[in-house]
Amino acid sequence: MAAAPGALGAWQAGRARLVAACCARLGPGSRLPDSLMGRQVGPAMWARGWAPAAGGAAPRRGYSSEVKTEDELRVRYLEEENRGADLKERVKMNSSEVGPFVSKIRAVINEIANLPVPTIAAIDGLALGGGLELALACDIRVAASSAKMGLVETKLAIIPGGGGTQRLPRAIGMSLAKELIFSARVLDGQEAKAVGLVSHVLEQNQEGDAAYRKALDLAREFLPQGPVAMRVAKLAINQGMEVDLVTGLAIEEACYAQTIPTKDRLEGLLAFKEKRPPRYKGE
Repeated sequence: MAAAPGALGAWQAGRARLVAACCARLGPGSRLPDSLMGRQVGPAMWARGWAPAAGGAAPRRGYSSEVKTEDELRVRYLEEENRGADLKERVKMNSSEVGPFVSKIRAVINEIANLPVPTIAAIDGLALGGGLELALACDIRVAASSAKMGLVETKLAIIPGGGGTQRLPRAIGMSLAKELIFSARVLDGQEAKAVGLVSHVLEQNQEGDAAYRKALDLAREFLPQGPVAMRVAKLAINQGMEVDLVTGLAIEEACYAQTIPTKDRLEGLLAFKEKRPPRYKGE
């Protein structure tokens, strides 16, 4: 299936970049869900992708505010200039505005977590507070060694409100998560790798996008696999981790059953027999 890398910006709030990469196919189509395009967040969101150039030349970069419908997503990454929440904006809010604002952020991050495709967060700069919470909502995290990340909300006499108190313990364990949140400690890429917060750490390059490039490499590894299999594999893992082993195995069985009647499964077997790359259509 022909596909190309693409991007969707979330919040622009600083010079550092956080990239979240998923597996999605690009092209014109329907807009994102309204929960991802709300008043507080929507104005900063944009989509960027690579489109085939005329005559089969190298891909050219194009821009669009629209993406394919969810069932066609295969390769997508999110790119944001994000150090976390805009504290200058927060200062201007009254108490009645803070709760709905944080709820909106939480809803956006939950939308990312619930995407039915693999997601990769690439952290090349600062990911503090909400920036790290967005990364925690992704399936895989990679970082440059010079990156800085942490849930620092307790310094401001608040707590993480975008899922950090729940996703960080699930990623690195309860005791260590408590230590990091209680201390508002900021980790660099090597430290994050040591505690299991990121899967890969790379020395930063001159362009400042080492983690981003690694995220694209991983996305390219994921892209050839069967789309239905990728969706149900993610579902089986996510749901299975929240229950006991016996229930988890039942979830796996149910998810496996969804792949049996698909055309992609037959295509995979035929491609293996004919010793050629499979041509999956997500059916």
